[in-house]
Amino acid sequence: MSQPTVLFLCVHNAGRSQMAAAFARQIADGRVRVLSAGSDPSETLNPAVVAAMAEVGLDISNESPQVLTNEMALEADVVITMGCGDACPVYPGKRYVDWALSDPAGRDLAFVRGVRDEIRGRVQELLDTLIDGGRPD
Repeated sequence: MSQPTVLFLCVHNAGRSQMAAAFARQIADGRVRVLSAGSDPSETLNPAVVAAMAEVGLDISNESPQVLTNEMALEADVVITMGCGDACPVYPGKRYVDWALSDPAGRDLAFVRGVRDEIRGRVQELLDTLIDGGRPD
């Protein structure tokens, strides 16, 4: 089986999708290709998200929000959406999983920690299925 590609997608690509991508890169350790993008990306990452990730040893301060491209979506085996609603496009033939997660935008660090920890658990579960050749739910 070839290396699977996961695309973490949200509207602004400044919080949830960035945290998920960072955890996926760390946990997968090269066994999964990780992409992260937004349908309407912000200019910078959410500072509380950067701080929360630093607390767990992941420095995402040099990351920047990326706009979703057709190429990204077409390369992905699994697209994980987070709070997109109708703002994130759907590409036929792709496996979509929507994670209903609270938006960390404008929230304090304590709140963002809870979102971070939930994302870490979901990423671990996703990667367990992908790395073992299963299918994500």
